[in-house]
Amino acid sequence: MIRLENAICGYPGPGGRKVLHNIDLHVQRGLVTGLLGPNGSGKSTLLLTMAGVLPLHNGCLEIDGQDAASLKSRQRARLVCSVPQSAEPPQALACLSVVLMGRYPYLSFLGTYGPEDREAALAAMAQTATLNFEQRPADQLSGGEFRRVLLARALAQGSALMLLDEATAGLDMARAVEAMDLLKARARQGLTVLAAIHDLNLAALYCDRLILLKNGGVLAEGPTHEVFRPELLRELYDTNIVVAPHPVTGAPQAHLVPGE
Repeated sequence: MIRLENAICGYPGPGGRKVLHNIDLHVQRGLVTGLLGPNGSGKSTLLLTMAGVLPLHNGCLEIDGQDAASLKSRQRARLVCSVPQSAEPPQALACLSVVLMGRYPYLSFLGTYGPEDREAALAAMAQTATLNFEQRPADQLSGGEFRRVLLARALAQGSALMLLDEATAGLDMARAVEAMDLLKARARQGLTVLAAIHDLNLAALYCDRLILLKNGGVLAEGPTHEVFRPELLRELYDTNIVVAPHPVTGAPQAHLVPGE
């Protein structure tokens, strides 16, 4: 679905810092892939590069077999949607209007939303349990509530690939599980999901594949059951971690060992 070859990613300008070096990755279609790594490892940089927010300094980025550099903004938006790590709620704008923003790749030449756009937005809000504040101003929501509105906006966009930076940030335990259940279900329907996740055990429960980033490179990448190993996690986070199976699902789960 999305492929990076020999990529150098970072910030623009002559003095722009290069964060990721010589990255070769293939994010497979219809799977939930988790990005794990310590602070500053390049997770956000990678996602912003794939979303087209940050430039690719070197290498090749392909989206659905097309060179990303050749895609116009609306073409790219039909292929890729994103949920950013943080965003300020617009003042005095109803939540439905925020979700409708995801439909901009399909706007008519008059720049107006049609009935199908409203239908897509309301369906996305129903899936994210945000319909009950459809007309509430977005700046009157809690952080977790607005996070769900941003997820609804991405779903309404109808893109083939969804990028999430801190997929469950600000969500309580129940809402985090609901969000990951939804993403997993949509992946079964063909959506490709790449999500930076801080909660290791949530990632192990829901992700089909994992990418481990450290010091500007890929430490490991592969199916979750192969990558979620104690020796790799210890190297990734520089702390003592043991792994044991989940008592219900059998998925690997990480446990921190307190320092002496």
